[in-house]
Amino acid sequence: MSAPDLVLVNARVRTPELTGHTAVAVRDGLIAAVGDDTDARGWRGPGTETVDLGGATLTPGLTDAHSHPVWGLEMFTGTDLSAVRDLDGLRAVLVSAERRDGWIIGAGLDHNAFGGRPVHHDLIEDVLGGAPACLRLHDGHSVLVSAAALEAAGIDGPRAFAERSEIVCDAAGRPTGHLIEHAAMDLMTPVLPALPYGERRDRLVGLLDAMAATGLTGAHVMDLGGHDVPGLLAGIEEDGDLPLRLRLAPWCMPGADRDALDGLVRLQRRAGRMWRVGGVKFFMDGTVEGGTAWLEHADCHGRGTDAFWPDPAAYSAAVRHFHEAGTGTATHAIGDAAVRHVLDTVESLGAGGPRHRIEHIETVPDEQLGRFAALGVVASMQPPHTAYTRADRSDEWSRRLGAERAARAWRCRDLRDAGAYLALGSDWPIAHHDARQVLAIARAPRGAASERTGLTGLMALEGMTTHAAFAAGEEAVAGRIAPGLRADLTAFAGDPVEAPADETARLPVRLTVAGGRVTYRS
Repeated sequence: MSAPDLVLVNARVRTPELTGHTAVAVRDGLIAAVGDDTDARGWRGPGTETVDLGGATLTPGLTDAHSHPVWGLEMFTGTDLSAVRDLDGLRAVLVSAERRDGWIIGAGLDHNAFGGRPVHHDLIEDVLGGAPACLRLHDGHSVLVSAAALEAAGIDGPRAFAERSEIVCDAAGRPTGHLIEHAAMDLMTPVLPALPYGERRDRLVGLLDAMAATGLTGAHVMDLGGHDVPGLLAGIEEDGDLPLRLRLAPWCMPGADRDALDGLVRLQRRAGRMWRVGGVKFFMDGTVEGGTAWLEHADCHGRGTDAFWPDPAAYSAAVRHFHEAGTGTATHAIGDAAVRHVLDTVESLGAGGPRHRIEHIETVPDEQLGRFAALGVVASMQPPHTAYTRADRSDEWSRRLGAERAARAWRCRDLRDAGAYLALGSDWPIAHHDARQVLAIARAPRGAASERTGLTGLMALEGMTTHAAFAAGEEAVAGRIAPGLRADLTAFAGDPVEAPADETARLPVRLTVAGGRVTYRS
């Protein structure tokens, strides 16, 4: 073979199974050869860079199967509220919170901080000094806005939406400041301070660099964001390279007509060197904490019996449209009724065609588990979400669902044991993007899922390598270490399969390679 661009030696190579190989050659962004250090001496040429990994474990490059690195930058701006645990703590933070163009913007606020109280702007008004405020709750599906913010956006009462969204109002019809789901939250967008292009660009590159430092080489981006994200990515690539490989799935929302559906199909042609549009993202429901997860039976507040698509049959018709066009879909489905409806929809399509997947799957009954493998539906799950729940089930998620459904929390191992492909991700910014935390929590579940059996170390690694590649329909070109596949590689100081879960969460990353380029080295 012609001389490689990069040779990695003195490694323990996993494909993701442990192979006994110690060296990998990379040329033109692809893996050119796999062998031992003796072989590597014959691979090198005058322009070859050789990296001695010092016995590090080399795995296929980790992929976050569900992330929002572009849209999330706009959603997670301002004051970080993720450490707030109660209402007193929230009020204390808001007193001195930074103001941007006169606004107080916050993100990552835990529903549990309200201690079971209804979310209402009256709880915070006296510490705002009259400033308009917009506080995004951690689920990404709801916000708390102040009275001044409601006035700025012209929100003075309830409204009807084409999708399941709500301006929560009191008995007199006055908005409480709690805006639930996308259409209601989007009413704030025209009046909120916008991130300048240069800041968006710099923050995105910085975020992707930070992701690469945790071993990530790619991400399945579950949105197309706003403000011409393809243009933003193309602009970055005019000056250099993206640190991660991004696969973006634009949203298809209720009310989309045939022209809109065809437009999303045409978008599938958009691509750059390290990014491409791939698939379409749907929402079948919202979140348990927000009362918008679609459940077979109402939650403890009598909510959760409605789908995000007011006409679920229209969702199924849209999925069929994409299926017949050869475009795969990913559907947000958290509640048991939502998961069932997506599985029913895929079953109605018949065999063959593009790959379909379900995102989140936070509670699912026994009778639905085997359908994933039978129908070829990929389960895409985010173990770090359990941080918002508690082992004693005193949290808002568990209380709303009740004991029976809370006992089905995040059934990652059950789905694997039932034969499903299980892709793992973080859902950044809902949870931290650190890939090692995803691997660790998948093996040692937390919160309401703490009594569940975790994945084995190999299963967890597969969730961010081979199974993530399968979820994207890319198993022939990615997810393993083998000649001819993409040179996306991650080197750890220890073995993420053999190390205990708590050690895996902080394993040093020695090297990250994406598309044959070193994107991080310690």
